[in-house]
Amino acid sequence: MPLPAEARFWIARALGLWRRGWASLRTRGLAASWARLLRQFHRTPIPASALYTPPATAFSPFALPTSPAPRASIVIPVFGAFAHTLACLRAIAAHPPAVAFEVIVVDDASLDDSLPKLRAIDGLRVHARTTNGGFIKACNEGAAEARGEIMVFLNNDTVPQPGWLDALLATFEAQPDAGLVGAKLLYPDGRLQEAGGVVFADGSGWNYGRFDDPADCRYNYLRDADYVSGAAIAIPRALFEQLGGFDARYAPAYYEDTDLAFKVRAAGLRVLYQPTSVVVHDEGTTSGTDLTTGPKAAQVRNQATFAETWRDALATHLPAGSVPTPALLHRRQRQVLVIDALTPQPDRDSGSLRLVNLMRLLIEEGAHVVFVPANRSADGTYTQDLQVLGVECWHAPAMARFPAWLREHGPRFDVAMVSRHYVAGEMLPLLRRHAPRAKLLFDTVDLHYLRERRAAELTGDAAPLRAAMRTRDLELALIRDADATLVVSGVERELLAVDAPGADVRVLSNLHREAAPGPAWSQRDGLLFVGGFRHPPNVDAVQWFAREVFPRIRAARPAIELHCVGGDVPNEIARLADVPGVCIHGHVPDLQPMLDAARVSIAPLRYGAGVKGKVNQAMAHGLPVVATGCAVEGMHLRDGEDVLVADAAVAFADAVLRLHDDEALWSRLAANGRVSVATHFSLDAARATVRALFFG
Repeated sequence: MPLPAEARFWIARALGLWRRGWASLRTRGLAASWARLLRQFHRTPIPASALYTPPATAFSPFALPTSPAPRASIVIPVFGAFAHTLACLRAIAAHPPAVAFEVIVVDDASLDDSLPKLRAIDGLRVHARTTNGGFIKACNEGAAEARGEIMVFLNNDTVPQPGWLDALLATFEAQPDAGLVGAKLLYPDGRLQEAGGVVFADGSGWNYGRFDDPADCRYNYLRDADYVSGAAIAIPRALFEQLGGFDARYAPAYYEDTDLAFKVRAAGLRVLYQPTSVVVHDEGTTSGTDLTTGPKAAQVRNQATFAETWRDALATHLPAGSVPTPALLHRRQRQVLVIDALTPQPDRDSGSLRLVNLMRLLIEEGAHVVFVPANRSADGTYTQDLQVLGVECWHAPAMARFPAWLREHGPRFDVAMVSRHYVAGEMLPLLRRHAPRAKLLFDTVDLHYLRERRAAELTGDAAPLRAAMRTRDLELALIRDADATLVVSGVERELLAVDAPGADVRVLSNLHREAAPGPAWSQRDGLLFVGGFRHPPNVDAVQWFAREVFPRIRAARPAIELHCVGGDVPNEIARLADVPGVCIHGHVPDLQPMLDAARVSIAPLRYGAGVKGKVNQAMAHGLPVVATGCAVEGMHLRDGEDVLVADAAVAFADAVLRLHDDEALWSRLAANGRVSVATHFSLDAARATVRALFFG
């Protein structure tokens, strides 16, 4: 009797950890292997920020740092309840947005002393109504006074948290098709109030996530929503005016924000929930909570008006009484699960950059992407960066262990892609069982057995060669089991045509976005190596270059410096800082200044597999490359036109000096390199392959 998928998962995980640990000890040594192990299991949680609450002291005049030329106009309608209005304005003053803004408070004939106190606040624009007209009229009149490009409507019973407005506005920059953006709303006690709204087929609404933990994975990624609560929303002013503002049929209030969201969508734009914009909302302060009397009674009446107005659109919505889940919220999209060993860190390694850009491309094509690291760990800003793109990221403690999580979520996926053989070996049996309709893709990242075999051949050591053959058996078994396999170069596909005949193998190479070309030859100097040092080929490459090549270069050009950039620097690389002209920088989060300063990028790899991101990255930024044949394998590059290629130490040194000193050659390679990346390694170059693999 075959073992259950769950048992096979745990056995494969234990065996995989043992094999990788032993291989790491052999190739990296004890210190580097221990550091790698710590990273595998160490969790860098996303910090839970304490909610900001302004001091509840007696009123005294203060100032808001508003601008006479605002980009955003914040409109706050008020009717009494000055203590709440004061807390809202104090929060804005204490943590002002970075963007230029103005604040317009519309006093809707308050019965208390709100108006004179509001007029005592410097930098605040006050629009005073003589009669009470209700929420909708107050908002529309405030909008008519606005000067900013973006309208922001904010309830007076809110306490916007630091960064709230900048996060809302950044959404319009990152998502050009965004029409309406809403914040994450919290109760004053920290519980979630709303993570975007759901509208059912009868026009009734659901505050998604109500009373849940706001840190739950379901509520922390950019997402399309049926509507977003008018307590804190942003919309381009021109669009708001084009749509006629809030519809007066819903006066005095309720359903005007839902109606606006449907109008925005009907205009071809998106309604988005932005979880990085956090606003505390004391729900019910303004209008109460009793549906039978007062302003709140309009909610019941307006539902009927809304349902009739949007009857055709509502026909495709969930039936009333449904319990919204991520599977249901994204039911109209292709749902793609991506699993890798760790959360990608695109500023640290090319495999991570490729994966992030692949997820970006899938989202552009209309898919909903779910990412889960095999270690179930959040990784701080790296996880948050994916969520900002719209990737649904799962991690502990909200995430159960993989067998249980896949039992719940597996049925929703159309495609599941697992990266690296040691992760795929654990996951494929579980996915076959719990994601029965998913197309299973095995992403090799690079063929590990090819890289391991080449390393063994370089050293002549029999033990690593035997280990490479075991890796070969594991990878080929997964290639046979997967519905399709991804490799990064035609060279690897040709190898698998021999080693795995009949397998469906597709090339999906490195992915790079277009970059600016950078400064000219005359404004640059020196050499640059980029590569993470957890990757043994990079350690070997820098040691060989420093030992065999760089002394020859320095003999001819004593002032030339080599800048080595890459994290996880081992002792043998750190010691190279003692070599004259060698600068070891470690991890550099923003490479742009170094890419702009260097004149030549080097890729002196003596073994490896796959396509080298360091070569793509330099060429994409207009920085020419000198590389070994191994480093440019499968990259469609022409020696002397796109890149200079040399394998022997003397030839490599000569090529570096030639490129460093020859402006015409440098300019030709810089221009051709950018064309090559755009042709073979851009998101557009991969689009047809991605459509065939993930949407076919």
